[in-house]
Amino acid sequence: MKIHFIAIGGSAMHNLALALHHKGYTISGSDDVIYEPSKGRLKDKGLLPEAFGWFPEKLHNDLDAVVLGMHAKADNPELLKAQELGLKIYSYPEFLYEQSKNKTRVVIGGSHGKTTITSMILHVLNYHDIKVDYMVGAQLDGFDCMVHLTEENDFIILEGDEYLSSPIDRRPKFHLYKPNIALLSGIAWDHINVFPTFENYVTQFQIFVDSIVKGGSITYNEEDIEVKRVVEASENTIRKLAYTTPEYSVENGQTLLQTPEGPMPIEIFGKHNLSNLAGAKWICQNMGVDENDFYEAIDSFKGASKRLEKIMESPTSVAYKDFAHSPSKVAATTKAVKEQYPNRKLIACLELHTYSSLNAEFLKEYKGALSDADEAIVFYSPHAVKIKQLDEVSEKQIAAAFNRDDLKIFTNPEGFKENLFGKDFTNSTLLLMSSGNYGGLDFDEVKELMQH
Repeated sequence: MKIHFIAIGGSAMHNLALALHHKGYTISGSDDVIYEPSKGRLKDKGLLPEAFGWFPEKLHNDLDAVVLGMHAKADNPELLKAQELGLKIYSYPEFLYEQSKNKTRVVIGGSHGKTTITSMILHVLNYHDIKVDYMVGAQLDGFDCMVHLTEENDFIILEGDEYLSSPIDRRPKFHLYKPNIALLSGIAWDHINVFPTFENYVTQFQIFVDSIVKGGSITYNEEDIEVKRVVEASENTIRKLAYTTPEYSVENGQTLLQTPEGPMPIEIFGKHNLSNLAGAKWICQNMGVDENDFYEAIDSFKGASKRLEKIMESPTSVAYKDFAHSPSKVAATTKAVKEQYPNRKLIACLELHTYSSLNAEFLKEYKGALSDADEAIVFYSPHAVKIKQLDEVSEKQIAAAFNRDDLKIFTNPEGFKENLFGKDFTNSTLLLMSSGNYGGLDFDEVKELMQH
């Protein structure tokens, strides 16, 4: 098979290209800019385009298919050439479905927890040497690639993202997979730029549940009101399997999970992660892994990359960084860290960095998100607001949104850094939440600072 990738440098796209190259396909691709780690990984396999830019001459009738990345625009010259030649054009999720039509498709959906649950399942299967195909949204410990495709494996595990499929296919990705086994972890409105209302967002999950193959199953978090409502209202002829957060306790900064064999220490913590674990356990059981084997494997799971990552620990202080930025994730992460270290001062820093979080209307969703922190700090760049062509948000609006009189707000990276580096971290927990880096914060310097 000869496949051409338009926008090969994306995180998901380059992983799919590498997986197909590994499977023996002939791969070509283009992009106008490619960053690390994609650049180095493509170069290593001889798949890095010779020059950046779009080259319609790379498209020809010998190609079996074209995969179109989200980063390309609808008027991309290569896309126009592919359409002109009448080539088969797939979005990323369509192509994954094409590769897994004859497999049992396990799809993990939800506004939050998808990557963690998918990672947990893969960790358990890997531990027990059960071979499966997969696509996950983060680089995992012990896995070379975020996508793995074979002819022979029976199962494929897909992280079911509700974001759009391609510039010419505005359907959410997870509508295209047609799962046999599905999971829904939670519904919390994000992606305000794509789904303008909460109702419109919830509808996407209703369509997902209705897309499950007849006779299949949905494992769902019944503690989430919207999830429960959506799943129970579906008339699809599927099995509905509810899960809840398992019993657990925290002793001296160690989380103990209650199991039939008694309390078991685990590496991860926080109610949201324990809920994720319960969902992952049900999916593994649906795939033939029994409960005891699940527990044996999960105690060595350290968490998905960028998700609540411990960056420093000393006898009196600890620091975590987390990719969290949406309101529900910020609230869950802050609560989890406070619960894990209840007797330490929690200093929580949040960078408002995404399109949604810098939207004046959406800001209201953050109400109370940092209330579990003893000290709360918000950083945002007015420059980023301008670049994204949004209405200016004021410090006053942000303070009102979070509903905290003592909220410290910084718009200048130097001011934020100075404040952070002037603190005494004795008997404290530092939590840095962002999908960015606070205007250039060096996390190694933070580690140094806290160790002294």
